Amino acid sequence: MRFVTVSAILLIGLTVVARGEQQAEELKKDEKAAVVERPAPDSTTENTVSVGGKKIAYRAVAGTITVGGSDELDAKLGLDGELLPDSGMNSPDPKKPEEAPATARMFYVAYFKKDAEASRPLIFLYNGGPGSSTMWLHMGAFGPRRVETEGLEHPAGAPYTVAENKDSLLDVADLVFIDAPGTGFSRVMGKDNAKAFYGVDQDAHAFERFILRFLTKYDRWNSPKYLFGESYGTPRSAVISALLRNVDLNGIVLLSTILSFDNSVDDPRWNPGVDQAYALALPTYAASAYYHHKLANQPAALEPFLSEVEKFAMGEYETALLAGSTLSEAEKEAVAQKLHDYTGLPAAYILKANLRVEGGEFSKTLQDPAGLTTGRLDTRYSGPSLDPLSEGAEYDPQSNAVSAAYATAINEYLRSELKYGRNQTYKPNAYGDGFIWDLRHHAPGGPPALETDGGLNVMPDLAHAMKMNPKMRVLVVGGYYDLATPFYEGVYEMHHLPMPAELQKNISYQYYESGHMVYVSEGVLHKFHEDVARWVKETAGR
Repeated sequence: MRFVTVSAILLIGLTVVARGEQQAEELKKDEKAAVVERPAPDSTTENTVSVGGKKIAYRAVAGTITVGGSDELDAKLGLDGELLPDSGMNSPDPKKPEEAPATARMFYVAYFKKDAEASRPLIFLYNGGPGSSTMWLHMGAFGPRRVETEGLEHPAGAPYTVAENKDSLLDVADLVFIDAPGTGFSRVMGKDNAKAFYGVDQDAHAFERFILRFLTKYDRWNSPKYLFGESYGTPRSAVISALLRNVDLNGIVLLSTILSFDNSVDDPRWNPGVDQAYALALPTYAASAYYHHKLANQPAALEPFLSEVEKFAMGEYETALLAGSTLSEAEKEAVAQKLHDYTGLPAAYILKANLRVEGGEFSKTLQDPAGLTTGRLDTRYSGPSLDPLSEGAEYDPQSNAVSAAYATAINEYLRSELKYGRNQTYKPNAYGDGFIWDLRHHAPGGPPALETDGGLNVMPDLAHAMKMNPKMRVLVVGGYYDLATPFYEGVYEMHHLPMPAELQKNISYQYYESGHMVYVSEGVLHKFHEDVARWVKETAGR
């Protein structure tokens, strides 16, 4: 989505950014000021958008909802974010803001179709990171306005074109775009605020509390309800779905999925003995080589070719990886040759990598003879290699190509059309503020977070939600050219959810010839809209 990406920052991994003492002190001062300041008032505007040839009149509300850093505190806050008169707590001393309890002021933009019934479907949308704002889904996918980033090359600078989005999901549902705590116009405040909100469980609780407060504020408890998360937004959705109390979700859309971080191909070398990430990424390697015409025998069509690669990945290749050092040299060479046939990488290079090529290494090597680095979020993109001698990619050409356009679009749109954010800083992400993400997680029925071993895996959370709510539907969406969260990884995880096999019928899949942000191309976005809109109508009983 997820996403202002550089090689040192993983969209789906532990993000640690160090700051100097002087910068940290400035941050503390900013946080103290944020505690004292009252939130800007909500801004309500009206406009129209045409989708499918039909004009939709809507009301847009840009504002904030304050949530507590704990359930106990959250229950004592009114919808205005102030302590309730009977809370039993004293209001924070303005002179000692650092002693105030931790809260998060979460920014959102909600779009409501005018004159619609209260039972209209309601979709909560967010990107991931962790630590990313939701400007990507907002300005690229389903909001009423969209920044145009056609083509697969780095565009010229401003002015960028922000136009009416003919594929907005406002034709089937009301939409709520939410910025995670510490991103966009959302702010964390009070004592130990980072610990209260920057982590798997802390973040999910904040979104859970936001959703419950939103339903109350806008009287939408009886609306069909959906979660829509991209990238890290997919594990967030899994955890939220298991947390929500007295809310039966109608459905969840998982865009560019990763639920078990052991399946990430970003740095599997540091998790030796767990080799499935290499096998799950192979179909994406093959799709990328197909797109760039790096295969000795170019297949006639992509999808039949990928089916062949998937069988090899889960069969002969996975078996070879599991064999470890017991694999004979002859067997290793045979597998390396097959990998060459599917990826275009030199067999000698594959052998040198011991049959295990990480995502960054693939990005650097695929087009290395031409001095090009292949994209991570979308392997169709290419850019000049920063260091011809580097082992892996040092940046992501796709993220580098579109980030400025999205940052410009959200800043211009919020202030000019939605009339919100004047004299405020919109933060595309939370990186650079001493941001550290707590990956510990307490799964439903599992050990406490402090006693959790191994990598983050929220598959039990989604399975728990589907078992507790057996009518809930899940739509898994991805792009064939996504190297950040390879598409076959999502397929694998869904088929390994710990739940009765009969619940698998509640899961649907849609994949496109696109990347992590499947919506960057207008043609793919149109199909994406059609598929999601049809699915919402089906699952909402409309």
